[in-house]
Amino acid sequence: MGLLSVAIWLPIGFGALLLAIGRDENAGVVRAVALVGALASFLVTIPLITGFDRGTAAMQFVEKLSWIERFNVNYHLGVDGLSVWFVPLTAFITVIVVISAWQVITDRVAQYMGAFLILSGLMAGVFSALDGLLFYVFFEATLIPMYIIIGIWGGPKRVYAAFKFFLYTLLGSLLMLVAMVYLYFKSGGSFDILTWHKLPLPLNAQALLFFAFFAAFSVKVPMWPVHTWLPDAHVEAPTGGSVVLAAIMLKLGAYGFLRFSMPIAPDAAREYAWFMIALSIIAVLYIGLVALVQQDMKKLVAYSSIAHMGFVTLGFFIFNELGLAGAIVQMISHGFVSGAMFLCIGVLYDRMHSREIASYGGVANTMPKFAAFAVLFAMANCGLPGTAGFVGEWMVILGAVQANFWLGLLASTTLIFGAAYTLWMVKRVYFGDVANEHVKALTDINGREFLMLSLLAAAVLWMGLYPKPFTDVMQVSVTELLRHVAQSKLQ
Repeated sequence: MGLLSVAIWLPIGFGALLLAIGRDENAGVVRAVALVGALASFLVTIPLITGFDRGTAAMQFVEKLSWIERFNVNYHLGVDGLSVWFVPLTAFITVIVVISAWQVITDRVAQYMGAFLILSGLMAGVFSALDGLLFYVFFEATLIPMYIIIGIWGGPKRVYAAFKFFLYTLLGSLLMLVAMVYLYFKSGGSFDILTWHKLPLPLNAQALLFFAFFAAFSVKVPMWPVHTWLPDAHVEAPTGGSVVLAAIMLKLGAYGFLRFSMPIAPDAAREYAWFMIALSIIAVLYIGLVALVQQDMKKLVAYSSIAHMGFVTLGFFIFNELGLAGAIVQMISHGFVSGAMFLCIGVLYDRMHSREIASYGGVANTMPKFAAFAVLFAMANCGLPGTAGFVGEWMVILGAVQANFWLGLLASTTLIFGAAYTLWMVKRVYFGDVANEHVKALTDINGREFLMLSLLAAAVLWMGLYPKPFTDVMQVSVTELLRHVAQSKLQ
């Protein structure tokens, strides 16, 4: 068992242990076990970065065992520069989620913590799988814990939101399974993803495969117009559910484009790049305007996530190094920033039980420490230089200008809209006079909340001030992917 297997199965094992404990009278033990499991799962992912060879685009930390021998299905894992950062990011966010739920979740604590740890392992599996069927199993299995998290610990309309989330994402994935079966027979009975990358496929077959994968991954990102499940899911999900959904689960769809759509159907990817760019620009412009009129803080940040993920898909399909590397950096930074934004909303909701912007005003007067963190994360969400939110967006804008000046100009409007809706929310929630007696009675963050926000603040500033470790790791793999996409498979 290698590092990747440990990163996948250790949190799943701890999650299963928590489900076995499963009694609310043991809540103290459950929380301690969950924290130990989350921390251990994070620590085992650190050698993936420290031991990563930055000079090669080949898969590293590879593990391969026969799984279903009759159909040549293997338990095949590995990471390259495109995927390696997402495994530690997943484990890190899980630690934050466990800390965030420490005092807040009092009902079915073991099941709540267990669901998140199992989900963490499954998401690490998605980023590590090099066998098509294994990827599909992990990709679909992530739906189950998140469905349970929204459906049990969510808000008043949780069942509706959970069903909508599940059905949207499941239906899209069925076409991906059909595409994988086609590739299995086309490759002579292999589910190996790297073998699929080398298949010489005609353009019509590539086009069908591209749109089959698009059906699965565009819903997960989510791209406009299949984004409507996300605001509902975010609003109804508990704070931890929103954090994981925004920080990690949306990245599963974007990662799918990198691992499947672009390398397997490169000619179709170039042929339909205009379509992907058009949808991305609509997400940046239209969804930015939608975010501007939201009255619910969670909905505002949910729409903000859709706009930021539109930036990611734009970066992929302009096919230059700045754009592609910037999009991957944006995926990582969005994990930190959006997670932090939802945690801040959670801190306020725990005290006031309202997400409406109109319920607040002058929070900085009664919660100065918290307001400092919240404003930092809001600035990062705007793309302020020196924060994680700036680096990826700036790289994508530069890449877009390199491809087409007008495209870059349209893309850069996200910085204006992002600043508009984020600062409008910050002004109304945090600044000005204390709005009402409820705000006047607020108490500042405790040690637990200070710890989780400090960890995310450190990550946001580290990535903003020194992005080199992130960009260096992915550089060779980005160059190799672009070289592969540029080579026509058409005979």
